[in-house]
Amino acid sequence: MPMDTRDNTESTMALIRATCSDCGDVELRSRDLTIRVCRQNQTSSYRFRCPVCAMIEVRAAQDHVFQALLAAGVRHVQWNLPAELAEPHVGEGITHDDVLDFHELLTTKDWFDTLAAMTRH
Repeated sequence: MPMDTRDNTESTMALIRATCSDCGDVELRSRDLTIRVCRQNQTSSYRFRCPVCAMIEVRAAQDHVFQALLAAGVRHVQWNLPAELAEPHVGEGITHDDVLDFHELLTTKDWFDTLAAMTRH
């Protein structure tokens, strides 16, 4: 992710080159990116919306990239892993057949009542 600090009439923010999965290399300003840092494991990533196709891209940020983006004025936010990751998981996993059965159930008129009856304790 090369950075160029040249001035232009729009802004004096750093010019940052990133790669969109569809469009290839694109140019962004510091305000166009966000650094995300996970509170639990301290991993970081950055995200941006491609200025060409508008797709949101998320990339892992190694420490040197993280530091360079911070130095360029990119804002950062902290986030938490979902609480569900710490929940105990019991029972068998969902199989492909389970997904097909559920799909078939959703095609019936009374799918909600059937599902509610299946989940009553």
